[in-house]
Amino acid sequence: MRDYKKEYKKFQSSEKSKKDRAARNRARRRLARKGMVTKGDGMDVHHTKGINSKEVKVIRKSKNRGMPGEGGRRRGVKKNR
Repeated sequence: MRDYKKEYKKFQSSEKSKKDRAARNRARRRLARKGMVTKGDGMDVHHTKGINSKEVKVIRKSKNRGMPGEGGRRRGVKKNR
């Protein structure tokens, strides 16, 4: 069985993870203020040059999750092994 408490303690509560999450939230809030995204609209904020860059664009969730190089989360994409 998966130990979510241990997983959170190890990964999501680290300083790096907290800063990355804050950067993602900041980027989404910035675009929400501009009216480019709203809650529940099925859109994601895509960080084109990494998580800490200010270069972002709005794309559909289905396109942003499971990019071809990552493999495996989208139908028809082979996993990298």
